[in-house]
Amino acid sequence: MELIAITAILKPKEGYEDDVRRVLEEVLGGSRNEDLCVQYDVHQSIEDTTFVINEVWANQEAVESHISSLHYQKYHNNIANLISSGEV
Repeated sequence: MELIAITAILKPKEGYEDDVRRVLEEVLGGSRNEDLCVQYDVHQSIEDTTFVINEVWANQEAVESHISSLHYQKYHNNIANLISSGEV
């Protein structure tokens, strides 16, 4: 099995922490329900407002399917204006 691990680090704009959390909770369920999702977890730092997404997918096809899914597209569109930085 060709597992692919992805880590995303998101820093919310000041005052948008709850909005970012809401958007991440919405994408969490849809992502975990994808057939080739092995793991999808969202964490928030206890030191600041940084969020970390840890994803594991069965293969590259699974990643591409995830990126084209409706729940990911909604997440991608909604998160852009809420974060000051994002790194994958």
